[in-house]
Amino acid sequence: MPKTVIELDEYKRAEQAAGHILSCLAAKPHLGTPKIAVVLGSGLGDFANDLKDSVQIPYEEIPHFPHSTAVGHAGRLVVGKLGQLTVAAMQGRVHQYEGYTAKQASFPMRVFGLMGIKAVILTNAAGGINLAFGQGALVLISDHINLQSANPLIGPNDDRFGPRFPDMTEAYNRKYRRIAVDEAARLGFTLHEGVYAALSGPSYETPAEIRYLRTIGADLVGMSTVPEVIVARHMGITVMAISCVTNMAAGVTDKTINHEEVLEIGRQVRGKFIALLNAVMPRIAENL
Repeated sequence: MPKTVIELDEYKRAEQAAGHILSCLAAKPHLGTPKIAVVLGSGLGDFANDLKDSVQIPYEEIPHFPHSTAVGHAGRLVVGKLGQLTVAAMQGRVHQYEGYTAKQASFPMRVFGLMGIKAVILTNAAGGINLAFGQGALVLISDHINLQSANPLIGPNDDRFGPRFPDMTEAYNRKYRRIAVDEAARLGFTLHEGVYAALSGPSYETPAEIRYLRTIGADLVGMSTVPEVIVARHMGITVMAISCVTNMAAGVTDKTINHEEVLEIGRQVRGKFIALLNAVMPRIAENL
């Protein structure tokens, strides 16, 4: 007789993934269960290497977890100590341009929610549209425009995750943004804020598309983050997001754009980026 294949619903898949991660952490009970997570975008993954006494889990070992294929994304979950704070850090994410759906790309947020994560910091490499942002600037996302032609909540709603129509009025937590601006000033640099436009990629935008995005109010452009934000808010996880302006968008300057430059600028701002996360995360954790 052929074996019967039982298709698990998304909630059960997320439960299994969360259970596997928590079982891996059981080997180091002093770590405890993280309440805060960070997703590290292109060229920004080094932060996770500084976490102490860490447990490192390749995405391939986590049931149902999407596997990252993008250059500059290590593809593993690292849970360790930042001072006295236990942090879960994703070294890389998946994108729709890799062939994943918006639902699949945001599945890690489902897993985090079932692990007990209460706050997430999302980071990405972005193209700068606003001329006030120079290459290498760190920019808080204050709002977004979803132009990826997809929403991860399309389809039947599972009330165990959240409501059918989640509010997105304050998708990016205002209090967290104030904390980040204050800490950046204390560290000696200005942290800008701006609106992030999400497109599908993987081709970079044309100059005409960038003119359009500027007209509709975008300051930054990228190929990620927004599905994760939508799902995090659906589950009641509070969100802060930081873009690193790794290149000026097409037509803003005469330069062409290549991914190696994106990764190199990420490496150049490593110190500033890590210092900001080190300052911000404990303050966010105080309010969880």
